[in-house]
Amino acid sequence: MTLRRWMLGFGVIAVGCLLLAAAGQWLLHWPKDAVQTWLGIGTGYLLGALLFLLVPRWWREHCDEMYAQPAGKRYLKALWPIMGFYSLALFASIWWIKRGIDSLPLRAVVAITPALAIVLLMRAALRYLREIDELQRRIETEAIGAASLLVSVLYFAGGLLEKAKVLHFDAAAVMVWVFPLLMLFYGIAKYVFTRRYL
Repeated sequence: MTLRRWMLGFGVIAVGCLLLAAAGQWLLHWPKDAVQTWLGIGTGYLLGALLFLLVPRWWREHCDEMYAQPAGKRYLKALWPIMGFYSLALFASIWWIKRGIDSLPLRAVVAITPALAIVLLMRAALRYLREIDELQRRIETEAIGAASLLVSVLYFAGGLLEKAKVLHFDAAAVMVWVFPLLMLFYGIAKYVFTRRYL
C-alpha cells in the first residue's frame, strides 16, 4: 500500500465521519455532543490525510517500499480494521458515558473500550517489528525509544510545573494525550532515524 493510498483511506474515513456529523446535525437531529464527536474524529483523519502531502518524496518512496514487503502488507491489513474499531469505540464510549451510566464497573468498561484498539495496534506493531529486517528494526526501536523518553520527560516536567503551581493541567486530558504524543514523536523520530541510516 502506498502513502497515496493511506492518504486516500484517511480522506475517505474523514469524509464519512464529516458526512455522519452533517447527517446527525441536519437530518437525524442528534445531540450537539454527538455531532461534535464525529466532527472531531473526521477533522483528525482529514488533518492526517493532509499531513501526507507534506512529506518529501524520499520518505514516500521509503514507506511505499516498506509496506510493499510481506510484513508491511500484513501490518496494514491488521491496521485498517483497528482504526475503524477505534473510531467507533471512541464515539460509542463518549456518547454512552455522557448519557450517564449508573454502574461504576460498566462505566469503567465502557470508558476503556477504545484502549482495546491500542492493545490490538501494539500487537500488530510488535508482529511487524519481529518480521522486518535488522536495519529497519533498529530504526523502529530507536524511534520508539526516543519518543518514549521524550514523552516521559515532558510528562515529568509537566508534573513538576503543576506541583510548583506554575501551570495547571487537567489530569484526565494530560493522560489522554500521552499516547497521541507518543505516536507523534515516534513518527518524527522515525523520519529522522530513517534519514540518518538510509
